[in-house]
Amino acid sequence: MRSEKELEGVTLLGNQHTQYASNYDPTLLETFVNKHPENDYVVTLDCPEFTSLCPKTGQPDFGRIVIRYIPDEKMVESKSLKLYLFSFRNHGDFHEDCVNIIMKDLVKLMQPRYIEVQGIFNPRGGIRILPFASYSDEAHEVLRQQRMAAQLSERL
Repeated sequence: MRSEKELEGVTLLGNQHTQYASNYDPTLLETFVNKHPENDYVVTLDCPEFTSLCPKTGQPDFGRIVIRYIPDEKMVESKSLKLYLFSFRNHGDFHEDCVNIIMKDLVKLMQPRYIEVQGIFNPRGGIRILPFASYSDEAHEVLRQQRMAAQLSERL
């Protein structure tokens, strides 16, 4: 079981008075210590109800955000991630921008060994947009290049 000291930065989990941000807010993100930094392992987080706004029309865009990462010393706490992703609900940006913003915020927060963020957005105007962004430390650069190549060759 984790000690109170290990959970010091986790303030949202278990809080019965959750506040939902009405605007994009990366300060909602919280971390906890990775107890297994000697292992490379993948954490997958799937948000099937992501919503943002079109920056031009203000119309809502609906999609799914899938985050996969190999942690180093820190890991993102899932309730804080949920509240952070909900904070995009009134944020006006293109799909590609949202995916890159999410990736950069998580890199800044955790300094993972590897991370990828994929957006799977519902079609608008008959076009589905599927942005993919990735980051790696030097030791995982080959993995990042392989995953990017796989995205380029993927068939729907």
